[in-house]
Amino acid sequence: MPQLRLALAQVNPCVGDIHGNLDLILGHTASAQAAGAHVVAFPEMMITGYPVEDLALRPSFQDASRRALTELAALLVKQGLGDMVVIVGYLDRIDDAGEQLGRPKGAPQNAACFVHQGSIHGRYAKHHLPNYGVFDEYRYFVPGHDSSVVRINGIDVALAICEDLWQDGGPVARVGESGAGLLVVINGSPYERNKDDVRLDLCARRAQEAGCALAYVNMFGGQDELVFDGDSIVVAADGELIARAPQFEESLLIVDLDLPAAPTTSVASIVIGEPVDAYPAAPASIAGRTSDEAEVWAALVTGLRDYIHKNGFRSVALGLSGGIDSAVVAAIAVDALGADNVHGVSMPSVYSSQHSRDDAADMSTRTGLHYRTVGIAPMVDAYQSQLHLTGLAEENLQARVRGTTLMAISNAEGHLILATGNKSELSVGYSTIYGDAVGGFAPIKDVPKVDVWRLARWRNELAVANGEVPPIPENSIEKPPSAELRPDQLDSDSLPDYELLDDLLDDYVENDRGAAELVSDGFDRALVERVLRMTDLAEYKRRQYPPGTKISSKGFGRDRRLPITNRWREQAE
Repeated sequence: MPQLRLALAQVNPCVGDIHGNLDLILGHTASAQAAGAHVVAFPEMMITGYPVEDLALRPSFQDASRRALTELAALLVKQGLGDMVVIVGYLDRIDDAGEQLGRPKGAPQNAACFVHQGSIHGRYAKHHLPNYGVFDEYRYFVPGHDSSVVRINGIDVALAICEDLWQDGGPVARVGESGAGLLVVINGSPYERNKDDVRLDLCARRAQEAGCALAYVNMFGGQDELVFDGDSIVVAADGELIARAPQFEESLLIVDLDLPAAPTTSVASIVIGEPVDAYPAAPASIAGRTSDEAEVWAALVTGLRDYIHKNGFRSVALGLSGGIDSAVVAAIAVDALGADNVHGVSMPSVYSSQHSRDDAADMSTRTGLHYRTVGIAPMVDAYQSQLHLTGLAEENLQARVRGTTLMAISNAEGHLILATGNKSELSVGYSTIYGDAVGGFAPIKDVPKVDVWRLARWRNELAVANGEVPPIPENSIEKPPSAELRPDQLDSDSLPDYELLDDLLDDYVENDRGAAELVSDGFDRALVERVLRMTDLAEYKRRQYPPGTKISSKGFGRDRRLPITNRWREQAE
């Protein structure tokens, strides 16, 4: 059987950085060639980055992508890489398509092709355009309909893009009919919890359906609220796992494949190279799986790091209260950016406990982050001398003074402010708009409160296992949560136990279960009505909250789009 050495380039492109992305392609192609690979595949929309959203509709951006592809073909030859077959994704368009109601202006397409010896072959446009969750591809692209099969070194290699693999029939079925020996699928598949298991099962099933080996290359890195975990995979025609890249790392996965020769009735119209002489195959690597906590932590670190770096920031600041949420956010920031780029600010009021101040200081000592104290009592008193607020208004005033303080520090010193709210609090509106909700990024926005505690314990255990100082004070983990905006305040004064609350919110927010269903599932009727009402009424707050890394199947934002002005209320009967 003919042999083929394949490289999957699991890399981190940046949206709009076309020249930077070309450098990534050239660098990893050189590495693939040095490793003896014949073919190297890059992720979906590699030249432009992904997702490009409304940039796809700009003719200037379309032109830049197409020019870059032509430039890439020439540069590969110039740099001595012309013999490599490079599979790359880019933004294309249908020329002279004309205007058509219901079709994106300019007819852009999510496309891929084979590049070899300065020429572009086998252009392919994505067939299935996802239009659910975070995806709006019907808004941006025109679907393709044609297959792409190119004969490489005597083996027919077919191409597909991301969603094409998830849909029954379509391109995968055609691959089976074509007799191709390898299907290469290029992807921009965002991370969600447990998606790695789903991906492997899908790849194995599709390989068996197509009757050929399947190579799945995925990008990694952060793009706004999305984070891509890599997890590139190669499976044999029987579905057996051959090779797998790690999650949340740049990787060049090299695998040797023994594949069927191209059939005599091959549909390939392009022929590249001849079968190579037999050579000893190198052992393929299969990256191990990690715990759920390790996976989520890596996603949060990656999402924050790339948001900061790709947007040109160098450092972050956050309110360090001594509580669990700010401690976990600070630990994520230190892991992502280094302690010298993280600034914690303690902002005690008259209601702040001494143990909270001590815990915040302890956190800074454990991690080495920059730490300062800015007492807000005089500022609150200045407002109160004019406003004479009481109750909730007085509580929120303290939070807003803290928000103003952080934003002033941001303006003066250039740090991006991190909001520290978790998903449970955002669900029920347990945050102060223009107070603790200020900031440019919210790292744990999609993390329920019970998981914040779980992540904190895991991160400390990891530190102990590595012989390091646990970054998060034990007291921050163990003490009852409190906003400390009034004497002896606890979250439990106004919220149910977080285990119960998160269980209910998971059913309502993630799974769209109605009030009657929740009650029939065993939740208390009064609790259901109260929590659902709080969640519904907080939509305007969530709409103004900073972006944050998505780790669940339904994060607040693009995943869950509800009207702010909305009189619909779920009824428990």
